[in-house]
Amino acid sequence: MLRTRVIPCLLLRGESLVKSIRFKQFNYIGDPINTVRIFNELEVDELVFLDIRATVEQREPNWTILGNIANECFMPLAYGGGIRDRTTAQKVLNIGFEKIVVNSFAHERPEFVTELAEHFGSQSVIGSIDVKKTLLGKYIVYVCNGTQRTNRDPVEWAQELQQRGAGELLLTSIDRDGTWNGYDVALIRKVASALTIPVIANGGAGRIEHMAEAVKTGGCSAVAVGSMVVFQGKGMGVLVNFPDKVELARQLG
Repeated sequence: MLRTRVIPCLLLRGESLVKSIRFKQFNYIGDPINTVRIFNELEVDELVFLDIRATVEQREPNWTILGNIANECFMPLAYGGGIRDRTTAQKVLNIGFEKIVVNSFAHERPEFVTELAEHFGSQSVIGSIDVKKTLLGKYIVYVCNGTQRTNRDPVEWAQELQQRGAGELLLTSIDRDGTWNGYDVALIRKVASALTIPVIANGGAGRIEHMAEAVKTGGCSAVAVGSMVVFQGKGMGVLVNFPDKVELARQLG
């Protein structure tokens, strides 16, 4: 088994899976259930599903889709999108997901992270931060699927999420999302060096070398991948896949 987790991060939009480029230009990937079946066969260790429209549309998770995913999936699951109270979080966990991902609502009500951690345990709570760089090179946190800018510094916000009880942090670079150009290693290093909880780097993976750089230079504990595991290659058609595990182990350790 890989010591460094490589986690497919899959985006739900309605009842379909999509893949974005810089949180825009959404490309249709396919049916989430069929995709889960393929990842089962590939023996992927963990999956993250994010409903990118639930918060923007101010609605609950799609319970039918989540139930079908949980029933089909053989590996640990995390879910984020539309979770605004403990009852909804409990329902997600009861369906069969192991972890809750909290992003926009944590910005709105930070104490919600503490409530989840105290009730379900920090191991069940992933704080999620989406970051974009300004023209002057400053990193800023965005919410609501990258549509709303905040005044939060990602390092300070990450530290607060850790303090409030998040057991992991999913750190996404909006600028690198879907580009295949590599992770924002400078951003990862700034955040990971300020935390003691695991950081999952997300946004930009195009090669295994990019993952190795994020881990060895950036200091993250795990990497999330999107385009690499749903396309044949950059600019090519849909093909659900997973990198060679022998090569991953060689480069990531």
